[in-house]
Amino acid sequence: MPIIESSPGVSLAHETFGDPGDPAVLLVSGFSAQLISWHEDFCRALAARGRHVIRYDNRDCGLSTTFDEHPVDMGDFIAAVSSGDVPTALAMVPYSLRDMADDGLGLLTALGIERAHVVGSSMGGMIAQTMAIADPARVLTLTSMMSSTGEPGYGGSSPEAQAVLLGPRPADRAGYVAAAEREMVWASRRYGDPAALRDLAAASYDRAHHPAGVGRQIGAMVLGGSRADALRELRVPTLVIHGLDDTLIDPSGGERTADLVPGAELLLIPDMGHDRPRELWPELIDALVAHTGRAGSDGDRG
Repeated sequence: MPIIESSPGVSLAHETFGDPGDPAVLLVSGFSAQLISWHEDFCRALAARGRHVIRYDNRDCGLSTTFDEHPVDMGDFIAAVSSGDVPTALAMVPYSLRDMADDGLGLLTALGIERAHVVGSSMGGMIAQTMAIADPARVLTLTSMMSSTGEPGYGGSSPEAQAVLLGPRPADRAGYVAAAEREMVWASRRYGDPAALRDLAAASYDRAHHPAGVGRQIGAMVLGGSRADALRELRVPTLVIHGLDDTLIDPSGGERTADLVPGAELLLIPDMGHDRPRELWPELIDALVAHTGRAGSDGDRG
């Protein structure tokens, strides 16, 4: 697995698929999700449609750089956020959503890619939005999938989904894998697959189990703030994809994103939750190929 320095002190594990001469598509993973959350078969199918696909581990996840020298007590962090003590909460978290966005841009630079199509899922959608806001000249198109704008009142979680997201998972492998079935609470009601959730959990555990990074990533996400004003000014061609079964980030998060970004296209998918069921891959890949094939689709090499 290649690991490359994306910025001073941060190295990212990554993997590529397809012809480097094809337009580059950077896939950004969600909260605590390793690059393998973008299934290899999905990446290969997208690459077979003429795209150079790049998936990577965010910082503090998988095989990328970790920040264990900055432990975050989630109880103290939640208490600070709940009481409105933002300075204290900020002091607990060693990096921001913008830092995570800069990681992605830095990875492109290290790979010699000047401009790319950026596709982010969940927290990865927030990172992808931040990349487009921070450096729109480098983002050919933006796809924000099952994500939100950082504004209160949009994209909320059901109480059941939030409890699963924030709840601890067993430290032992067998318990960790079995607990993955709890994520059915936000999966597609029609296509949700407990076996697939267990398989991904087992592969993630065996590859790089790193629960300490969860608190820091969630801190960066919670403190990311609203991107509404910046999204209103964004002039990057944008596709917003959201599943109508999503209970972790309510579809209002995607609808609001599409409302804010001028000219954005909104694709609401029935039978999709906060997941990417294999049965829906053809629709998702068709949408990504169409969107990334629009004006300015040729990824530039530096």
